Amino acid sequence: MKMTFKAMALTTVCAFGAYAPAQAQDLTPINLSYQPALYWALPFHLATEMDWWAEVGLDPSFTTFPAGAPQIAAAQANDWDVGGTGSVPAVLGAARFGLKTIGLTNDESKGNALMARNDVIEQFRADPMSMKGERVLLTTNSTVDFATRSCLQKFGLSQDDVEFVNLGQAQVITAVIANEGKLAGVWAPNTYTLQEKADSDYLCSGADAGAIVPGALVVRPGFAEESPELVAKVLATFLRGVVWSKQNPEKAREMLVDFYSEGGVEISDAAVNAEFDLRPTFPLEEQLALMSRDAGASDVDQWLTAIGDFMTSVGTTESTPAAEDYIDNRFMQMVMDDPVLRAFANNE
Repeated sequence: MKMTFKAMALTTVCAFGAYAPAQAQDLTPINLSYQPALYWALPFHLATEMDWWAEVGLDPSFTTFPAGAPQIAAAQANDWDVGGTGSVPAVLGAARFGLKTIGLTNDESKGNALMARNDVIEQFRADPMSMKGERVLLTTNSTVDFATRSCLQKFGLSQDDVEFVNLGQAQVITAVIANEGKLAGVWAPNTYTLQEKADSDYLCSGADAGAIVPGALVVRPGFAEESPELVAKVLATFLRGVVWSKQNPEKAREMLVDFYSEGGVEISDAAVNAEFDLRPTFPLEEQLALMSRDAGASDVDQWLTAIGDFMTSVGTTESTPAAEDYIDNRFMQMVMDDPVLRAFANNE
């Protein structure tokens, strides 16, 4: 679905000189994409609610998707320009049509997990081999697919030891609540839903299995070359949301609840706190440090290459794309090099 958020009355002069709010007719249209009711997408919501887009001269329209695979397919059709997605879809997009990874949304290693029903979880923990022959309900070609298979490997199980059932996340939740599966791979906040409504708990997270699962900020290759300055403005606005949330934790939690509610997800106070506690986010300087190749392959290079190797191993891609071909820090560097845009990103 598409939703266009038009600029509100723009009469207040912005503190950031060159980025004072433009008149509505002067705003540049741009198509952005994300997955609704997910913690890492909160900065997009904040930017809209607080009208930050207009301050950098942008008039965004938003296309949202329930998972990464259809989101990447839509990017290939030029349906959106810049967005946020999981690392597995980001690598898939890089392998298939050169999608660029330009930053990180968060570290969701603890938020992607293999869950088990409480009536069998202790058995599975004591004897992982007892999972042989079980069905695992999950969304394939996703971050939770990577985390789940990493967990199985940690337990000494091969991919052939279980049966993978490909379902959307909402379908996974429905099936587990209906007691139609003992094992499920889900990402937050669906992890909390299974804990609270489906008598299930964490069997193993990506972090438990040593699988780093970052979320990715991405851009279509054609748009990256045509409009690098617009890409930098999107990054600066997203990063402002990251910083603002750290500076205003209580208000950020309130706005996360509203954001989830708009996406049809009701979340408890405990789950809201878990989202903020378990999923690190990265301001501008940290983003650049994680993407730096000054001492060789960057952290982001290594994390996404590991994910690419996983995707090749399961036959999703023919080979792992070279990190330097699609992980590009120049747009983040553009934000750092522009004093006004840097101050905007840092909410100064």
